[in-house]
Amino acid sequence: MSFGFGVGDFIAAIELANKIRKEFIDAPSQFKAISNDVRSLSIVLQDADVTFSEHEPNNDLKKDLEDIDKGCQNVLIELQRILDNNTELSNQAGNTGTRIKRVWKRFKWDPENIRDLRSRISTNIGLLNAFNGRFTRDNVVKLVQHQEDQRRQIVLDWITTINYAPQQTDFITRRQIGTGQWLLDSVEFQEWLNTKQRTLFCPGIPGAGKTILTSIVIDHLHKQIQNDPSMGISYVYCNFRRKDEQKAEDLLSSLLKQLTQGQSSLPESVKSLYDHHNKNQTRPSFDEISKTFQSVAAMYSRTFIIIDALDECQISNRHRTKFLAEIFAIQAKYGTNIFATSRFIPDIVTQFHDSRSIEIRAHDEDIRMYLDNHISDSGSKLLKDIHEEIKIKIIEAVDGMFLLAQLHFDSIVTKKTLKNIKNALINLPKGSEAYSRTYEEAMERIEGQNKDSKELAKRVISWITCAKRPLTTSELQHALAVELGEPKLDEENLCEIGDMVSVCAGLVTIDEESSIIRLVHYTTQEYFEQTQKRWFPNIHSDITATCATYLSFNEFESGTCKTDEELEERLKLNHFYNYASHNWGHHAREAPELIQKVISFLERNIQVEASSQVLLAPNWDSQSFSKQMKGIHLAAYFGIEKTVQYLLADNSPDSKDSYSCTPLSWAAGSGHEAVVKLLLENGVDPDSKDKYSWTPLSRAAESGHEAVVKLLLENGVDLNSKDYDGQTPLLQAAGSGHEVIVKLLLEQGSDPNIENRSGWTA
Repeated sequence: MSFGFGVGDFIAAIELANKIRKEFIDAPSQFKAISNDVRSLSIVLQDADVTFSEHEPNNDLKKDLEDIDKGCQNVLIELQRILDNNTELSNQAGNTGTRIKRVWKRFKWDPENIRDLRSRISTNIGLLNAFNGRFTRDNVVKLVQHQEDQRRQIVLDWITTINYAPQQTDFITRRQIGTGQWLLDSVEFQEWLNTKQRTLFCPGIPGAGKTILTSIVIDHLHKQIQNDPSMGISYVYCNFRRKDEQKAEDLLSSLLKQLTQGQSSLPESVKSLYDHHNKNQTRPSFDEISKTFQSVAAMYSRTFIIIDALDECQISNRHRTKFLAEIFAIQAKYGTNIFATSRFIPDIVTQFHDSRSIEIRAHDEDIRMYLDNHISDSGSKLLKDIHEEIKIKIIEAVDGMFLLAQLHFDSIVTKKTLKNIKNALINLPKGSEAYSRTYEEAMERIEGQNKDSKELAKRVISWITCAKRPLTTSELQHALAVELGEPKLDEENLCEIGDMVSVCAGLVTIDEESSIIRLVHYTTQEYFEQTQKRWFPNIHSDITATCATYLSFNEFESGTCKTDEELEERLKLNHFYNYASHNWGHHAREAPELIQKVISFLERNIQVEASSQVLLAPNWDSQSFSKQMKGIHLAAYFGIEKTVQYLLADNSPDSKDSYSCTPLSWAAGSGHEAVVKLLLENGVDPDSKDKYSWTPLSRAAESGHEAVVKLLLENGVDLNSKDYDGQTPLLQAAGSGHEVIVKLLLEQGSDPNIENRSGWTA
């Protein structure tokens, strides 16, 4: 035990009770009642000792227990005194020699003499029993609460694993104190804040500071309503690098998750949505997410939705339009307040034509505050001597673009003489080409470094630019440390994070909260995408070879992980494994040539299956994935035509994994038309069924791949094949909302009247 009054105190009471019990063994019969009382007290004391040694009580309980412990010891000490007064020690002979035995002095006992002691013993037994019960109940309550908290987190993560809070923290941390106050003080913002069902649209030129201002608005709202549970805030930061996880349903799911987090317990509508889909291992439709969002929004008196960078939202399949239409519908129904930023994109501006708007431009006062702070922090006497001139020249050059102020200052701070600083100020890039010229100058500074620094900078920038999703610092560290042809990672080859940033001339930054390493702005990404062939023409081949080498490491010769914990540990120890498993094939598809490192990896069946687990298993169950995957299945999944062609020489085109999926199944479900065509030309079974009786047509129809559906139809596949649930390709397409494919299947003769097992038709 760890009571404040000491572990020995409770034990002392137990030992004293046991000692007294032993002394009652030969006592006259009239002592039986109190002997039983002491026995009961001893048992309860031991129960309490076990209970409280396993579970730490709070301070209030400790104080009460100290009082009870003292009460137990006092009554036992008095009883011991009575025993001592009524017994004496005597020597008695026995078979083994003489022994000392306590002898009772009299045989008549007046129960009245110990009535008070028995009452006190009973009281202490009752108090200890009550405490045991109370503590057990408290622990049960805590256990139930813990289980509820666990379920709550499981449900929230099921809604979406995307979390925008780290980005909010990063952005608000980058804010120069005092900047952005002009927006918060504006008439338009105050009206938006204080009036229900208002929209404030804030368009701005690239680099004006829209994202930081959005973080300021979110931070302001949180501070304004932090103690009011009737007010709900939800927000999203759209990002061109995260388009695959920012479809309309993804964005709405993120808003739903945040409003759900604002409730003290899970709303019934959310529980119902989770229970229904978790049982069937399915995902909710956009309409289901919307209905649930509306039911949760109705629990608040006011809700605020903040959307940053709508221009970076995915526009394919009308995701942006669909998301905005839903948000506006929710606003009309529940009086939601909407705040949104974007570049000046005509389609977006049109959708906000009836809303109040403020153009976002970097205010001169904000730029002055930024420059004052950074000139002071630089410690440069040269910069301090002409700080007013620096501020004037940079403010003149940036024309409302905060990002340019940062880039210009980063350029000037590298100059080592006053003359060079003044020349740089005179020649600061301006106008529409300012960003391109600024990035060109940054690359010139990189080219002027020593060989090692220059090569490191180009590798860092190229990987960040061409990665399929944002990379963490540790992922990039490990990727750059991979040595082609080596069977393991040499940690002595890891580069320092600070060096990775410092060699890149201000073009790279780290989001501290999320540890994401990225280019400083969307315009930086655009510049390098446009000039990729000039600066790093072989990047996709390089990344592919790196990923294939990493996935082939001896570390993964043990094969798949048998438990969730084992897989989690593997990903924790091998920082680049997750990225490499999910994205090597996407890079390979963009590489111009067949890469031998890929073939080498795909011929290692154990490593192939291990990487497939990371690629295919859902977050909540590491064992729910198709096993016995071969290289040809993975190549078909990623749509790498040249690689599939090569592997067909030694693999059956209809080879099946543990789910009975063929390469055609994987290619059709992923929408890779060229690979589907190649496999059909090699005589595969176009109607092959997996363990759930899904055909390649079912997969393509459900996923909305029109070109693949057409190709399969041209090869005479069964239009009305049913899966285990009675679903036809037509039902799959209709259920997923793919109108074009529904029309196509009907034109080809699909039967719209076929019912699935639930009795539904298309």
